[in-house]
Amino acid sequence: MVQRISVRGRTSAPADTVYALLRDGASWPTWSPLGSFELVSEGKDEPEGVGAVRLFKTGGFRSYEKIVALEPGRRFGYALEHGLPLRDYVAYVDLSPRDDGTDIHWHSTFRAKIPGTGWFYRWFLGRFIGRVVAGLATAS
Repeated sequence: MVQRISVRGRTSAPADTVYALLRDGASWPTWSPLGSFELVSEGKDEPEGVGAVRLFKTGGFRSYEKIVALEPGRRFGYALEHGLPLRDYVAYVDLSPRDDGTDIHWHSTFRAKIPGTGWFYRWFLGRFIGRVVAGLATAS
């Protein structure tokens, strides 16, 4: 069964500022609960371009994520390569400019590898992504 997560936030910063933070993997540990960042492989046209694989470590977890969408000031997308017991995990962060800042919509879909655990990962990742969105909004 496909699981869905949707978290929204708002910042007073312009969309380009928010997008710049999403593009810079090394900044993520400064504004999110992620512990560390490593660029595992570079993208097609630039180091953190489409196709780049980024490794984030938090506690005992390792998450290898491939950048799949880059639309400056509008959208950032990534897919989980491996590291969590999930299948087909893909997430997009959509940015909507407003007169007083930017709306952030971080949404993802996935299927659990272990039957019956989808609800747990939806809950766990939903809370985690909530913290990530709050940190992104505050840092931008």
